[in-house]
Amino acid sequence: MAPQSKRQMSLPVEFFEGTKVRRSTTKAIARELRATMDIRILIAVITALFFIFALGAARAQPSGSSCDAGLMRRDDAGTGTLLLKTSTPGCYLAAPRVSADISVKVSGPVARTKVTQRFENPADGWVEGVYLFPLPEAAAVDTLKMKIGSHFIEGEIKERGQARQIYEAAKAEGKKASLVEQERPNVFTNQVANIGPHETVIVQIEYQESLRFDQGKYRLRVPLVVAPRYSPAPTMNLVRYREGEEVSVFNPVPDRDRLDAPVLRPEMGKINPVSLEVEIEAGFALGQIESASHEIVVKRNGDSSASVALKDAETASDKDFTLEFAPLPGSMPSVSLLKEKSGNSEYLLALVMPPSTEARAQARPREAIFVLDNSGSMAGESIKQAKASLTLALDRLTPADKFNVIRFDDTMTKLFRNPVVATPENVSYAKSFVDRIEAGGGTEMLPALLAALADPTPEDRTRLRQVIFLTDGGVSNEAQLFSVIDEKLGRSRLFTVGIGSAPNAYFMSGAARAGRGTYTYVGSADQVAPRMAELFQKLERPVMTDLAARWPNALAGEAWPDPLPDLYAGEPILITLKAPKIAGELVLTGNLEGRPFETTLNLSRARDAAGIEKLWARNKIASLDESRVEGVDAGQIDHAVLDVALSHHLASRLTSLVAVDVTPSRPADAKLATRKVPLNLPDGWVYDKVFGETAPVREQHAAIVPAVLLTQLAVSDAPPAAVEPQDAGLVLPQGGTDSRLMMFAGFFLLFVAGLLMLYEQKHGSA
Repeated sequence: MAPQSKRQMSLPVEFFEGTKVRRSTTKAIARELRATMDIRILIAVITALFFIFALGAARAQPSGSSCDAGLMRRDDAGTGTLLLKTSTPGCYLAAPRVSADISVKVSGPVARTKVTQRFENPADGWVEGVYLFPLPEAAAVDTLKMKIGSHFIEGEIKERGQARQIYEAAKAEGKKASLVEQERPNVFTNQVANIGPHETVIVQIEYQESLRFDQGKYRLRVPLVVAPRYSPAPTMNLVRYREGEEVSVFNPVPDRDRLDAPVLRPEMGKINPVSLEVEIEAGFALGQIESASHEIVVKRNGDSSASVALKDAETASDKDFTLEFAPLPGSMPSVSLLKEKSGNSEYLLALVMPPSTEARAQARPREAIFVLDNSGSMAGESIKQAKASLTLALDRLTPADKFNVIRFDDTMTKLFRNPVVATPENVSYAKSFVDRIEAGGGTEMLPALLAALADPTPEDRTRLRQVIFLTDGGVSNEAQLFSVIDEKLGRSRLFTVGIGSAPNAYFMSGAARAGRGTYTYVGSADQVAPRMAELFQKLERPVMTDLAARWPNALAGEAWPDPLPDLYAGEPILITLKAPKIAGELVLTGNLEGRPFETTLNLSRARDAAGIEKLWARNKIASLDESRVEGVDAGQIDHAVLDVALSHHLASRLTSLVAVDVTPSRPADAKLATRKVPLNLPDGWVYDKVFGETAPVREQHAAIVPAVLLTQLAVSDAPPAAVEPQDAGLVLPQGGTDSRLMMFAGFFLLFVAGLLMLYEQKHGSA
């Protein structure tokens, strides 16, 4: 076989697919192949050079080039400037900055707070700053001022749509303007238009609130950061009619885009510094004054007054500020009556301390359902605090009690199919289960809430059924959850335990009111034991129910809240009243664990105070909004809320505050860019657990939606896009690709096409 192979290789001709080819033809083919390879190599080299150039252009802007208005190169940024990526190669956005000064004046049970926000534009272009900021959930926001030069422009309260029209018109005309809108009772948006290059615009907001009194202490909470909220995806509903079926989409968070803000990675440092001071005029001898959240300096100005400031002049806005002050023993009055005259009416605030009660000698057996939030926002210190709190609660159970444990993130687990007797073995098994729980995933709270309120024995009156919900409340579908609580509560009572440095107080307090329970905050590890002890007192002591107020016959007044809620150990009765004249006697009655309770108050002893009118109006708005889940006509409620808010100059979900300068400041030919102010991640949170694990959950939800639903979702509010961490850990809108690079690519492709065409013409004719 070998010789034959050599002889075949030396043949003068070759055979290819049965065709005989001459030697000369073979040489011609070789020349053609070399020519073809030459042109292909040339094209490959040019293509490689193009992509090398494109890659270099994408990585770095040439030193001689400039950025569009409002953008800057890295070398042009000053020290401390936060640069955000953009789609323009080599160009960055200097993030708008906000610093705030907060001043609080406490007069007895009432606090007046002034928040001064400084919007700074570090860029060379004109910007509109959008800042999502928190306030207390019961704040009555009534004042907006914008400082232009040396004078302040007073804001006006307008219907929400009208206020936005005024603001947008001023923005388009180049006038400085500020618009404050309520997204939730504890979350507001401040938009400031036409901030000039390297300019600072000052905006002041003021609000009134009543302090919380609990366990013998007044408690002030000043929220400093809006924590990221989880927004459940829209769901499909199949509605059957006589004529057929129809698929509808329910969006539990229709305003989800308004609650989104870019969040800074903790390793990038802290932004949005805050200074804070509190002046206290208690009206009684002050005892201990302390803050569990920040280091403070206390200066006492007398027996009943003091000044409080942060130990550091400024602090990062990454956790809520809390302050507690207690009266000296025997100095706290059992009744506090304050009044204010406004217009043709008088307004009253009554704070009454019920008599103290002891724990039951023989506690009534309980059916305790513990619900633990182990979603991504609870990672870090929060899950440790929650698990420690739950372990303490399990240790308090007795063999006469029944219990169950439910944990949830974007999934849910019930430890037992039904509540079980709290034997030592069952409690030990539950504690072992809790110990193994880790945080991660989204906050799908609704399934866990439904499971907790599902009562297999609704007629059982031998046990008190108590649901204890441990969470940071990091959700944005509060209205949906309140509605479920109102509908499914039955004989249960819902107690919320707010966990972490920045819990959603609106959800925590609202869920507790709807669930006829109470709420407790655990802000740090050293607060677990004392706060849970307070909760145990409330769970185990008598409850005051059937509270009612009998006003003088001649007093045609309007009191809120209506009806009065149940009270737990250590909580006062708080009522606000509007009437033509505050006079006569008020009789409060109730039922204290089967025993009648009654006290009489002489209204003529009320002392004058400021801000009572605003508190009454805020309480009425809150009560009206809460009645939405009780089946009352929504249109009537909206009309009543709008009337109260406009009459008393308050921001609400239907009204906004707007301030506009009369003189345009931005040139007509100057572009205006809208930028959201980045926020800090709340102290103790884990960035990757919040943004790295919630995004896949949302993608999974979208993947299982039928095609018919996707079509309908296209015209509804879409869920927010999955979060992709960037250099600064921020989610930013991206613009188009660099136009000059696209033009170069087009000319290059035309050049290559021309070469190919010339080659085909030359060799085709040959």
